[in-house]
Amino acid sequence: MAGHSHWAQIKHKKAAKDAKRGKIFSKLVREIIVAVRQGGPDPEMNPRLRLALEKAKQHNLPKDNIERAIKKATGADGGADAYEEVIYEGYGPGGVAFVIKTVTDNKNRTVNEIRHIFSKHGGNLATSGSVLWQFEEKGIIYIPQDATDEDTLMEIALDAGADDLTTEAGQFVVYTSPRNFSAVKEAIEKAGIPISSAQVTMISKNTIHVEGDMARKVLKLYEALEEHDDVQEVYANFDIAAEELEALAG
Repeated sequence: MAGHSHWAQIKHKKAAKDAKRGKIFSKLVREIIVAVRQGGPDPEMNPRLRLALEKAKQHNLPKDNIERAIKKATGADGGADAYEEVIYEGYGPGGVAFVIKTVTDNKNRTVNEIRHIFSKHGGNLATSGSVLWQFEEKGIIYIPQDATDEDTLMEIALDAGADDLTTEAGQFVVYTSPRNFSAVKEAIEKAGIPISSAQVTMISKNTIHVEGDMARKVLKLYEALEEHDDVQEVYANFDIAAEELEALAG
């Protein structure tokens, strides 16, 4: 969406602050546990685990924490919490669509708390499938425009399996399928090209422009959902002007 890379950069800075507080570590551990349970402990054979480990490395999750999470997932530590992934969908102020990915050991508690957050911030929880169709899962890699030239980057990215390359807000933005994300990212890194951030995310097919008080309400809902302990990721289809987004998120 318009302004997507700008919002991604703001989220990246916030994630760094969360990491310093230790808040993000428990979410990373839960993602590793679910990934191992779904696809096994070998990252070479488990793309989701590979992505989870890359994200853990990005946020400096200690190696001991990673090893304990894998042991917990495989039952090697003698027991494990019954974590499972649940996706919730809803609408916020102005009709903005939200998809919330959670990992929880108590679905009843989580759904009630997510519903309360929506209600408190002028939104509502929606039925399964009513929102998700508006989003598409994509890998996105951001490279500073002064780090390389477009032709070089395009050749490297496309040869590795990327889908597209665009420019936005001083960044090259490489789009990939989730399956090819790691291969494209590794090819760019091997070429010595610095990456400002990279993630597999949900991209909205259509956006809703919001501004002023409505934009403020949408971001408050977004941040309230992100703060919930069970929430791993929040995706939304809002479009807010970069200058206003910077001011509101600051």
